[in-house]
Amino acid sequence: MPTVILLIFVIAFLILFLGKYIRSDYYRFIGFLPAALFITFLAHIPIVHWDRQLTYTFEWIPTLGIDMNFRIDGLSMLFALLITGIGTLVYFYASNYLKNHIYLNRFYCYLTLFMGAMLGLVLSDNMISVFIFWELTSISSFFLIGFNNEEEGSRKSALTALGITGLGGFFLLGAFVFIGNITGTYSISELFSSSEALQNHSLFPLILFLIFGGAFTKSAQFPFHFWLPGAMQAPTPVSAYLHSATMVKAGIYILARFSPIMQDGFWWNNTLMITGGVTMLYGAFHSIFRVDMKAVLAYSTISALGIIVFLLGLGTEYALLAAVTFILVHALYKATLFLATGIVDHAVHTRNLTELSGLRKIMPLVFWACLIAALSSAGVPLLFGFISKDLIYEATLDFPKWGMWLTGAAVLTNIFLACSGFMAGIKPFVGKLPEKFEKAHKPSAFLWIPVVILSFLTLLFGLFPGLLNDFLWFAFRETGGKAPLVELKIWHGFNLVLLLSGVTIFLGAVIYLTKKFKGQAQHFIMSFEGISPKHLTEIFGERTREFAFRYTRFFQNGYLRNYILTIIVFITVLVGYRLFSTVPLRVNTEELSDFRLYELIVFVAIVIGIIYTVRTPSRLTAIASLGIIGYGICLIFVFYGAPDLAMTQFTIDTLIVVLFVLVLFKLPPFLSYRNRRTVVRDAVVSGCFGILIAIITLQALVAPSDKEVSKFYAENAYTLAKGKNVVNVILVDFRGFDTMIETIVLSIAALGVFGLLKYRMKNEERED
Repeated sequence: MPTVILLIFVIAFLILFLGKYIRSDYYRFIGFLPAALFITFLAHIPIVHWDRQLTYTFEWIPTLGIDMNFRIDGLSMLFALLITGIGTLVYFYASNYLKNHIYLNRFYCYLTLFMGAMLGLVLSDNMISVFIFWELTSISSFFLIGFNNEEEGSRKSALTALGITGLGGFFLLGAFVFIGNITGTYSISELFSSSEALQNHSLFPLILFLIFGGAFTKSAQFPFHFWLPGAMQAPTPVSAYLHSATMVKAGIYILARFSPIMQDGFWWNNTLMITGGVTMLYGAFHSIFRVDMKAVLAYSTISALGIIVFLLGLGTEYALLAAVTFILVHALYKATLFLATGIVDHAVHTRNLTELSGLRKIMPLVFWACLIAALSSAGVPLLFGFISKDLIYEATLDFPKWGMWLTGAAVLTNIFLACSGFMAGIKPFVGKLPEKFEKAHKPSAFLWIPVVILSFLTLLFGLFPGLLNDFLWFAFRETGGKAPLVELKIWHGFNLVLLLSGVTIFLGAVIYLTKKFKGQAQHFIMSFEGISPKHLTEIFGERTREFAFRYTRFFQNGYLRNYILTIIVFITVLVGYRLFSTVPLRVNTEELSDFRLYELIVFVAIVIGIIYTVRTPSRLTAIASLGIIGYGICLIFVFYGAPDLAMTQFTIDTLIVVLFVLVLFKLPPFLSYRNRRTVVRDAVVSGCFGILIAIITLQALVAPSDKEVSKFYAENAYTLAKGKNVVNVILVDFRGFDTMIETIVLSIAALGVFGLLKYRMKNEERED
């Protein structure tokens, strides 16, 4: 499995670099990659059934407990099949939807990177590797959402999504580090035995907060939901893939995976229940006020994610089974509606519901597929959505506390979702076809076949739900479920659940039929934009930007002397406070050697050089005086047995003097005098810093020396690093990460310089 994940990333970059040599028509063959992965995971179902899980071990950084361990169990299998199955359809769909696009190779590179990151996320058994893949999904989705980078809206939406999900990733990393320190392991499968220790630890509330922060931002829970509607700026294949079955489900996966470990009956469950409940009502209510098809689907997706979180918060057997079932139900019907939205937009170049009608005459197969998906979202019998809707109502009715209130919230949410499903799946296709759409072209087979396949599966699983009994049971038991309370089947008899399902469908249809698609409703809901989480977050971001601007302008003002002054003052205050508050100062002057005549002469020369440097108005004289100071320090190194340091200092000082002279040669020969206030300030700062260094040096002479570090390097330089020169081994081997980070910094700086040069060249070309 590690090889497969690595191969996906290799293929992604091959597509990027070799894509310009591939004809647009040939990109459809890339769809066989997720298809092959889908078949591979299907073949693992019998193994998961009998062995419960399949583990692949690959040591990465064993000394830190970080391994690339992968585990295929029921829950990861469910998500892996969604990622690869729907991914296959999206790949083929995109080959026609974006045909002849100039950056088609970039699109497939980003999409493949995202697929690999999502598979790595759901299959990883190590928390640190989960975090790495989590961040890769955020980065790759940033490029996908901002794929139309010439549009300001796409760029802004991509940055918003990256900012929100990136913040969540930071929270998640903190949670994983705390969990690893408490339990002594980063393996998720080993955490089940440490559940009680985690819940009894004093840091448990903080860990919960961090996990919730990570999961809620990724799965668009209120109040972090607003990035998801904005992400609809992405091309339709991206919306269908990321926002129905994959990226937004990453947070759901984390919550489902950690539910058996973190479920404490109060904080975990109540937080999920409240947050999910608010999100599902908020998203469903907003969905019926939108007129853009993608916006309707975006808010209904937010509501659906809230339903899953709400069910995980309930935590009962029925609720967990309903959550697992609804994950699959939602992915099937929502991907259908997203892809159909792209077909409509591709054909008539609008997604506005106030303008769309009668399209069934142009695309009858798409109409029937959307009709099935819309009815499934409403929970109509004989469709897969009906099965999950019944399970949701069973879960809320059987909940020991507030059962009727929770059921009422679920019913109200599903009424709104039924209406929004009808809006996106039925409204564009019924009624009279406008004249301006009569000449619209019929969709290609690569566009409508994926939609038909998804709707067919929705119908198939609705008619024969028993096909999924064992498969969903595999995922159910990994979320903490212990026994299947009910088999998936069409008919459970006349009961309250059936009545509630009927009420949901009826009222959803009534709202849809009485709703007027004229846009006034959207204007009404937009009037509350001033108090929305999105607007408040934007205000906070703007205030932060203004603060950063003022802060940067004050400290990063372009004057090197001010930067040095700030650094020295900070070090002096910090080190001085630590030194005088915690260290018992002792100075032993008896062991200090007497001044020898030649040392005194060098010392006097250095003092004279310092005086000339700070007092002379001539730049060249100041540089010459600095050279005298440097050479004097070289002599002191020689006097005290450090010729290697003396040679290094001599080389550096010579280069500095020569370079400064070359740089300053063409500048005016005199310096402008500074005011007395500045001179006094600099003198005080310099004096304090010099005194501090002198005290530290004298203190070091009497402080007991610890030779443990020196012994370690001396004993292990040859045995571990195979080097006889200890200093070289420290620099190359033991400080390898330091060198690597320095190399990265230099590379980033080089890229920045290259970008500036390229930008300047483009500006000059425009002027020409």
